[in-house]
Amino acid sequence: MAKKRTSVEAYAEIISDLKKKIYKPVYFLTGDESYYIDMIADYIAENVLEESEKAFNQSILFGKDLDVPAIINAARRFPMMSNYQVIIVKEAQNIKKIEELEIYLKAPLKTTILVICQKLKQGDSKGKSDKSRKLMALVEKIGILFESKKLYDSQIPAWITQYLAEKGISIAPVPANLLNEFLGNDLSKISNELEKLIITLPLDNKKITVEHIERNIGLSKDFNRFELTKSLGERDILKVNRIADYFAKNPSSNPMVLTLTAIYQYYVKIFRYHFLKDKSASNIASELGVNPYFIDEYKNAARIYNPRKCVEVFSMLREYDMRAKGLNNDSTEDGELLRELVFKIMH
Repeated sequence: MAKKRTSVEAYAEIISDLKKKIYKPVYFLTGDESYYIDMIADYIAENVLEESEKAFNQSILFGKDLDVPAIINAARRFPMMSNYQVIIVKEAQNIKKIEELEIYLKAPLKTTILVICQKLKQGDSKGKSDKSRKLMALVEKIGILFESKKLYDSQIPAWITQYLAEKGISIAPVPANLLNEFLGNDLSKISNELEKLIITLPLDNKKITVEHIERNIGLSKDFNRFELTKSLGERDILKVNRIADYFAKNPSSNPMVLTLTAIYQYYVKIFRYHFLKDKSASNIASELGVNPYFIDEYKNAARIYNPRKCVEVFSMLREYDMRAKGLNNDSTEDGELLRELVFKIMH
């Protein structure tokens, strides 16, 4: 069975074809990662038509103001003094009965490039009904169906590295992971912050460092969730307590729910490490979803925290998550709860 392409691979192929002026009559862009949807739609809007052709032949429509008949009527118009007309429908998730677009897709105009941008929320059920699946199958037959999926947190550092590499900028694993920890997995947000960092780099510097991030984004290189989990893994009591104190004094930038999630994900990796039969570097990196640079960190943490202790940590995290939400806790603040939690984890 052929390996299914990732969103990143599918995006690269679509852009490659567009650069070669290989156009399809319909591009149905759907999914919960808006970054690639926007990138494809923007490329088409900026590059398919000449500037002189756009006034009469390019339309940007919005789903909240549309129904399917209006889209079909627009798509069936012929271009004026141009080989193509481009119609980009944004916010298509707001269009009711979009499956009725099937009427047009059975006989699309070759001179129309119709781009449907359907941005979904995670877990959205759109596209799962029989009617929607029938529409998607028709799109695949005559055009491009692109599903843009959120990347996992573990995939973000590699994405950051690749994004910068394409611009001639390098970044080491530690600062890439720091950016992931601070910015999450919203690619639009990450790309915006990376562009800001690139602008602030000196002309003779093509490398983003931890110090550069700290100076320009405001993320402390010593007091963050990445350093907290690393210090817990090393059972560095002094450093863990310093970070916990810092978090307690800065709760708005270090919410308890994100801290608990980071600790949980860290110990899940330690727990899984114990049960890997193949403990080669390549397999550890693949199975844990980490950069090979960090393998020794998890190996060392596994020597300190056996599987039973990991299970105890999971139980503690559930308890403190509930207490942070107010269950069996009338007045203890999140900072104090975190101090209690890290003490118990390390003892």
